[in-house]
Amino acid sequence: MILLASRSSGRLATLRAAGVEPLVRVSTVDEEAVLGALRRRAPEAGPAEQVQELARAKALEVAGRTHAQEARVVVGCDSMLEIDGLVVGKPASAQQARERWLSMRGRSGTLHSGHFLVRTADGASAQGVSSTVVHFGEPGLEEIEAYIATGEPLWCAGAFTIDGLGGAFIEGVEGDPHGVVGLSLPLLRRLLAQLGVTWTDLWAPSSTDPDVGG
Repeated sequence: MILLASRSSGRLATLRAAGVEPLVRVSTVDEEAVLGALRRRAPEAGPAEQVQELARAKALEVAGRTHAQEARVVVGCDSMLEIDGLVVGKPASAQQARERWLSMRGRSGTLHSGHFLVRTADGASAQGVSSTVVHFGEPGLEEIEAYIATGEPLWCAGAFTIDGLGGAFIEGVEGDPHGVVGLSLPLLRRLLAQLGVTWTDLWAPSSTDPDVGG
């Protein structure tokens, strides 16, 4: 059993669609404090280092509140969009989401998703970053306003999703599309293997039932 240290419905849905039913426990990490400490230690830290540090902090905080018998591995994740050398997380307001869409429509950015896994039995860990290039469409002003009115962009790194209402505004990706959701399944499988967990052993019984979907 794995424990997902995230409130992201997209990450949870991605795991469930892949046949994995995790426990969920949201971290209480102060993200700004974590990033502030990172910048003091490493002023030149880029987006990959930032999302990795946040994923690490989240996983370790939740692992500290988790007994080994509850879950074998805790998975922490975090995502940021890099565009024109600038790093953006979740928009702080509808106005900020509007400004971001007006600036990035018709262009491309890179979505970085950090992953940090910690084994509850002994604290062993594995980590990695998934980076996927995202090509944005060119939604009109009315479409942008309608999208912002749904509230979805306010909960997402870069103010967009690929697996929700925002998917129609994404023209394509280069790399792992799951990484854009915030959880790269191929990377997660490799990291779990480093901790002695075989991916197929995590499949819920119903996901391997030959009658499902028949």
